[in-house]
Amino acid sequence: MRRPLAEFLGTFILVFAGTGAIVIDHLTGGVIGHAGIALTFGLVVLAMIYTFGDISGAHLNPAVSIAFAAAGRFPWKEVPLYLGSQLAGAFAASGLLKFLFPGPGTLGTTLPAGSASQSFVLEVVLTAILMLVILSVSTGSKEKGITAGIAIGAVVGLEAMFAGPICGASMNPARSLAPALVSGHLGHLWLYPAATVLGALLAVPLCQAVRGPQSPN
Repeated sequence: MRRPLAEFLGTFILVFAGTGAIVIDHLTGGVIGHAGIALTFGLVVLAMIYTFGDISGAHLNPAVSIAFAAAGRFPWKEVPLYLGSQLAGAFAASGLLKFLFPGPGTLGTTLPAGSASQSFVLEVVLTAILMLVILSVSTGSKEKGITAGIAIGAVVGLEAMFAGPICGASMNPARSLAPALVSGHLGHLWLYPAATVLGALLAVPLCQAVRGPQSPN
């Protein structure tokens, strides 16, 4: 049970720190700022990969686990356990933030700034880029090594930096579902799980086309 516990804790910390930065930025009148929020997401992903990468692979993201399975690097039978752990961690984080900061806030819910179609396409592309990097720097289904955390954390921060103001730069179904459901802001709830899973799956053939088939670890 160490691996699902690692996924629970890693996703909890990711959502707690990342969406917590959004909540605190709103409450303090923008003290953290957009760049600070993007940096928080990138740094927490980097830290969690180095903390849990050798245990569970530090997927921290249902779309990542599904894409690893589609690439043949992760057994499909373990996907439900990983997804359950990740969603539980995300909901626990949003629940704690709701307890700490009660009120009508969105708890960092991802919402389109423009049209739904614009944000959908952005999320597909962002997640495909992220998953392409993950597949390229990971060993099997495990994100580990000296550079993996830096590369993946940097991509998360980079994408959050430039795309966050438009689509929220979710790239992670758990990160979007938990704040939305806990805060009750359910508009466009379908968009983020659908777009992020599609984007992650698109990265699989792209990586295979560039790197060729890779043996599972």
